[in-house]
Amino acid sequence: MFLAAAIVGSVAGFGSVYTNAFGAGTLYERLLSKIDRFMTGPPPPDRATVATITVTEPPTTPEPTASLTPPASGGPSATAAPTPTPIPRVGVDVDIVQNHKAVFAHELRDDWCAPAGITIVLAILGHGGATDAREREIAGRIHEWETYADSHNYEWGPGAMVGALDAYGAKGYQIRAYESRATALRESARAISLTHSPVILLAWRGAHTWVMSGYRADADPTVFKDARVSGAYILDPWYPWNSSIWGQSDPPGAFQNAAEMVRNFLPWKRPEGHYPDRDGKFIVVMPTIPAG
Repeated sequence: MFLAAAIVGSVAGFGSVYTNAFGAGTLYERLLSKIDRFMTGPPPPDRATVATITVTEPPTTPEPTASLTPPASGGPSATAAPTPTPIPRVGVDVDIVQNHKAVFAHELRDDWCAPAGITIVLAILGHGGATDAREREIAGRIHEWETYADSHNYEWGPGAMVGALDAYGAKGYQIRAYESRATALRESARAISLTHSPVILLAWRGAHTWVMSGYRADADPTVFKDARVSGAYILDPWYPWNSSIWGQSDPPGAFQNAAEMVRNFLPWKRPEGHYPDRDGKFIVVMPTIPAG
């Protein structure tokens, strides 16, 4: 009985953070579900998870300039090396998805944003359709990938997402942590252009999954290291639901401008405990291998 009371208190404390977002009835159902998990099943295994790679801001590289070639002893005078033709800095608008509705999966439960987001990514990459059956199948396999280090709150964390993507054929995804939003978005945009694959952003301080399929920037991020991303094309599994904390969700493929990214894409901070490699950083599940 003491254990049950302790569990109720712990989970209720976590749930109170989201009371306005989901409503008391939904929170009560989620509370009962977690209590049942504690009572009837083992906790997530305390095993290693996918490493979180911390990415630091690269130093600014000066633009190349013409240089003089030192003359050989007794040779002719030095001549200027040819100046490379500069690449024009122009704005870009990139989206790798043409029909966002065709690859969209709504989360069937309010805590299934991860399996829904994975379903969307796999559909974009051609690894199966964005169906309810696929989402349920992925959600049902969580115990193959879950670990306490990845999610203290049980079930889905970014490490489990990488495991699921790999199992369904989307190889090479990594968890990356960035000190700044600007760098996280620029590197995400660069990865989308280089791999033709979507990125997963851990929105709402790590509580929610956003799939990023494209972006707008003032320059090509594969060429200019200081390109500024002004927003992203997002598929939000929460759609069409409304949250009194985060607002009305937008339809698949909506462009989220800089203000919306500031409001939703926030540094990782989870109420269930500390994650030393993620706390205070912007977390991205990033593709590293070009799509087949």
